[in-house]
Amino acid sequence: MAEQTYVTLNDGTRIPQMGVGVYMVAGDDLTERTVAEALRLGYRHVDTAHAYGNERGVGRAVAKSGIPRDEVWVTSKLWPSEYGEGATSAAIDRMLARLGTDHLDLLLLHQQFGDYLGAWRDMERAVAAGKVRSIGISNFESDRLEELCEAATIKPSVLQVECHPFYQQRDLKERIARYGTAIECWYPLGHADAGLLGNGVVASVAEAHGKSAA
Repeated sequence: MAEQTYVTLNDGTRIPQMGVGVYMVAGDDLTERTVAEALRLGYRHVDTAHAYGNERGVGRAVAKSGIPRDEVWVTSKLWPSEYGEGATSAAIDRMLARLGTDHLDLLLLHQQFGDYLGAWRDMERAVAAGKVRSIGISNFESDRLEELCEAATIKPSVLQVECHPFYQQRDLKERIARYGTAIECWYPLGHADAGLLGNGVVASVAEAHGKSAA
């Protein structure tokens, strides 16, 4: 991770391109140890969510790492039960308390259900208040994507969806290009599928660069 690269988002923020996700990491204690090790190895981008139930573990690891807070990018996601004007503002404050931080680097709407438009308005207010740096969406792939983007004053910085060499999301990339929204990949290793990690093209590119297939 000594060669971390960055992507500049449509709001001018720079997000570390490689991150560690804690989906399915059970409990705060294991999450804290996992994130602490990732930070020790050079990761500076951690992705969690309210639905994962481990935000406190992420926050503890970041706080104890000794790394300045502005050098660690922390992403979390709101669940649809937290969507809606007023409700989302309160949920953001609870999220910050669980993470033990005064701001989030990136806040996403986790799913395209419920009052996502009301939630987005509260997220924009959180940006104005300095509680959140960048805002985006996750798993929006229906026509609700355009509905939200057209209604938004602040266009989504990222759209986080499954994306990897076997599922490249070309059409989705074209749909969001007008908004300057970046695709952010979950499961970029394709669920660690042996067919992907052992793919001949991937292997040859990796070998040419002295890298592993991952």
